[in-house]
Amino acid sequence: FLRATMERGKRQEDGGLGSVLDLLLANARLVLGVSGAAVLAIATLAVKRLIDRATTPRDESDPKAEQKTLEESWQDLALIKATPKPPKKQRREDLSEPLLSPAQPPAPGEAQDSSVCSAPAETPQVEPSPPRCLTLQEKLLSHSSSRLVVPEAQASLALQLARTICTQLQNSLRSKCPELPFGSLFLSGPLLDGLGALKADHLHLMLPMVLDTTLWSLIPGEDTVVRNPRYWMIKRTDLEYFPRGCSPWDRFIVSRYLSSNVLNETLHRMLVASVNWPAIGSLLGGIIYPVVASTELKLEVKHHQLELNITLFPVVEMEDKVLLAAPLEGLVENLWLESFYKAEVSKVKELDAGDAGARLHCLRILNGVCKSHPTLYKLSGSPLTHIVLHLSATSLDWAEESLADRFQQVLEELVGYLEMGVLPSYFNHKINLFSELLEEEIDEMGFMLYRAISEPELLLKEE
Repeated sequence: FLRATMERGKRQEDGGLGSVLDLLLANARLVLGVSGAAVLAIATLAVKRLIDRATTPRDESDPKAEQKTLEESWQDLALIKATPKPPKKQRREDLSEPLLSPAQPPAPGEAQDSSVCSAPAETPQVEPSPPRCLTLQEKLLSHSSSRLVVPEAQASLALQLARTICTQLQNSLRSKCPELPFGSLFLSGPLLDGLGALKADHLHLMLPMVLDTTLWSLIPGEDTVVRNPRYWMIKRTDLEYFPRGCSPWDRFIVSRYLSSNVLNETLHRMLVASVNWPAIGSLLGGIIYPVVASTELKLEVKHHQLELNITLFPVVEMEDKVLLAAPLEGLVENLWLESFYKAEVSKVKELDAGDAGARLHCLRILNGVCKSHPTLYKLSGSPLTHIVLHLSATSLDWAEESLADRFQQVLEELVGYLEMGVLPSYFNHKINLFSELLEEEIDEMGFMLYRAISEPELLLKEE
């Protein structure tokens, strides 16, 4: 009776275990798929056999029983090792390619990948180092070295092209206008003088005019019709004793004044119609053409490595004045614009040489910042140079180590001058360098620079 009860209990346990296994196998296909269910079924069968052998008492009288049990164990182990492995998930090198389903056979001629995909090693979590807080001095030096340096090859090519054009244009002037005493053409501009150039894309071509000072005199700007000390007039004198025609420049006279407008129109016609620019461009390996619809004398150069704009300025030097044929826009004619560029460059370099200062460096940064800024671009050039020159009279420490202090001080000075709406020229205090700015432009510039005094980084942001 006891033996019968034990056998009945064993059958119930076996039946209970079998029910659990059957339920697990029935749902395995839904959870694991076909191949996964097959793996689980075989593994479960092997484990069930091991459990049966463990719970079934061995016959000690049968000498082959132990050998038989050992053989069955090896068979079960071989059965487990022979179970098919689930196919590896396809790794998508290109996310645009569709992922093949596991049941899809490989394409003809494509080798089946039989390597085992190991779990990717976890990358160690590295604590990011806190960003270093740069000082304004470091930011200015970094900005200067990364954004304001024109590549040497680009600058060299631009200068080479401009010098060749300068020589060819000089030859054309001498052949077309031999009676006009033009001096030797020369190049000018920030790219040459170090006052600040973002890239080698613009140069000035200066065309000196030789005037007989006994036949011509200067009329100060205050005495002209525009009452602007920045604009001068050049008057023909002693017509009673030296009648019209005594000077080769008399052909450009309007009402006894040398007309910058008439001179520019004559040179514009010559640039457009009398110079063989296609031949010169072919010589340089590019294309050169004058800008027809411009009041200025402009040439555009398109080379496969760069594009260059060259502006031609007739220039008169008399009585220590440098006057450009750049007349004021409008109905007023015959005016000549006084240029301080030559004096600005000379003075800044002279001051820097005297105390090993960083004025030139500071100006390069300021010009680069303002020229690329949509609100401040009209401040680049002369206004910034004159502020630095004004500041040099009161702030004597212009060493490289004080660059940040001087930069911020220039911003403060700019805001002060904008509040007044007046920036007097360093060389002539009667001239207001802000006279051509609109009131709205002054307000916008002042607001922007007022913010930049407390946050100079606003001007150094990458575009």
